[in-house]
Amino acid sequence: MTRSASEGDSRLDRMIARLTAQRACLELAAALIADMPGPVAELGLGKARTYDHLVRLFPDRAVYAFDRGIHCPPEAVPPAERLVLGEFEATLPGALELLRAAPVLVHVDMGTADRAGDAGPARRVGALLANLIAPGGVALADRDLGLAGWQAVPLPEGVGRWPYFIWRRSAAD
Repeated sequence: MTRSASEGDSRLDRMIARLTAQRACLELAAALIADMPGPVAELGLGKARTYDHLVRLFPDRAVYAFDRGIHCPPEAVPPAERLVLGEFEATLPGALELLRAAPVLVHVDMGTADRAGDAGPARRVGALLANLIAPGGVALADRDLGLAGWQAVPLPEGVGRWPYFIWRRSAAD
């Protein structure tokens, strides 16, 4: 059994575990939605590492980034027409108008070092995503979004020590 990344690990070990899990889960999610048309969204732009990876995974899709503000290097800032700034609770309810189609993949990367403190905000974002994501679409995050009724997708090899969640919305919704 693989142990979870913990406070006893070095900051470097925790970062490696997190980034390895993110990459493996994003690549699985890309395979799950390969035959579905629609945009992709990144909630939590941060340093734009994951956003950049999504743009490369989906060169033929619109990839949108949502965040409170810009925290990434200038060369990594998404194009203005694909960047949504503000609190998720304020920006997600109108997201369909901007995206012009329900996203088929949403990656939520909004956590802090306080996993317990992140639980409430993560579930509020999950409630906003529950009807935003296209039927058959996928949500993934390293926090439990509380997507009741969605199918939990088994994690890919290589995730190991960092907690991650992948859910798929029923295609019948």
